[in-house]
Amino acid sequence: MFDELTGNSRVKAALKRMLVTDRLPGAMLFTGEEGIGKKRFALEVARALNCRTPKDHEACGVCSSCVRIAKLNYPQREDADEWTQIIWTDHPDVGLVVAPKRVLRVEQMRQIEKEANFRPFEGKARVFLIDEADKLNDNSANALLKVLEEPPKTSHLILITARPAMLLPTILSRCQMIRFSPLTPDEIETHLGKHDSIDKKTARLRARAAGGSLGRALAGEVRVSKDESGPALELPDDEGDSGSDIPSPDSDEEGDFDRNADVHEDEDEGEVEEDYGGGYSNDYDGEFPWVDDDDDYDQYGDYSEYF
Repeated sequence: MFDELTGNSRVKAALKRMLVTDRLPGAMLFTGEEGIGKKRFALEVARALNCRTPKDHEACGVCSSCVRIAKLNYPQREDADEWTQIIWTDHPDVGLVVAPKRVLRVEQMRQIEKEANFRPFEGKARVFLIDEADKLNDNSANALLKVLEEPPKTSHLILITARPAMLLPTILSRCQMIRFSPLTPDEIETHLGKHDSIDKKTARLRARAAGGSLGRALAGEVRVSKDESGPALELPDDEGDSGSDIPSPDSDEEGDFDRNADVHEDEDEGEVEEDYGGGYSNDYDGEFPWVDDDDDYDQYGDYSEYF
């Protein structure tokens, strides 16, 4: 159930309305900072679509489908980082793909296209999650376009990323973007309070130093100082690392992708900007430009009413 998820009440309300009205898009893009629950929300959507005993169009959380969808079967082997197959849950209609060696490959997108065209084996819909979708390169992104343009009515794709600007405009234009906000300190503190291993003082300090990321607070990436004479909080040794794979402008390290990005420095402001071309704006205006005005295909309607 969405109520069991922490934070982003606005996103919960929008997803609920889409489910109630049976207007869930075939392709969605979940964007927001790392560690704020985007993947859990995506799995909750999959549970709601396949629940055997739904309650007000939401997952019951206790039926066999809900329990199995919640369990992702990550490969347990030495070459797990090179895994290119779909990572299925215990439910045969819900799967996830991750980037092997930091790049999503063409063969993975072709697997999704193939599987998406099958009718559901057991549930009502097939759902495929693409984690860290910003790691799509040009070839794999183009391989994904066909299924994004014509998604089967019984299949849904959910792309998850913290860096939507790294995606090609052709991918962005074909997905319904749903923005996730950082969690408030109170929301993080409440969630941490449910763990017996974390005392109230530590939970409060972690919540206020986590920068809105529940994952960062749970992982203990913000360490609490035990020395009362010292600072209240201590950052990890890699303090300057924001968790991004993109090197800083001053670094000589090669990033994941270049795509011939133009990097230039503003002489007056001294700010470094990256221009990926295409003039794309992340702001969703409630319209899907690739659908004609006279097209009566409800799957790509105006979703502005949900936000």
